[in-house]
Amino acid sequence: MNAAIGWGLAVLAVAVGYLQWGWPGVALAVTLVVFWMLLQFSRVMRVMRQASGAPVGHVASAVMLHAKLKTGMRLLEILPITRSLGRKLADDPETFAWTDASGATVTVELVGGRCTAWRLTRPEEAPAAEG
Repeated sequence: MNAAIGWGLAVLAVAVGYLQWGWPGVALAVTLVVFWMLLQFSRVMRVMRQASGAPVGHVASAVMLHAKLKTGMRLLEILPITRSLGRKLADDPETFAWTDASGATVTVELVGGRCTAWRLTRPEEAPAAEG
């Protein structure tokens, strides 16, 4: 959700609370807004705790990650899939990379905090030795 819409809804909840029940309504609305913010903070902390346990930029299967990515996903939605923080490659656009044990790499570009493009790069196979 857009931050402006979220804060607009919070202000609207406080205004409706005041119009309907006065100051107790404002207290209820503020309590609900704080509870919602704590839920979001808890979600972010859980995802970051899970991702911090793995090596940076490592994923179990780059091909599976590539298959699960969708346009518009936020980094907070990508991290639970990878179970690892991505290796940051660039700032504009924000670019992160994950590599699996075979050397395959998924590079994800984020614009405005949302996934806009991704690509899978597989390692070149060495030519078979002739004997």
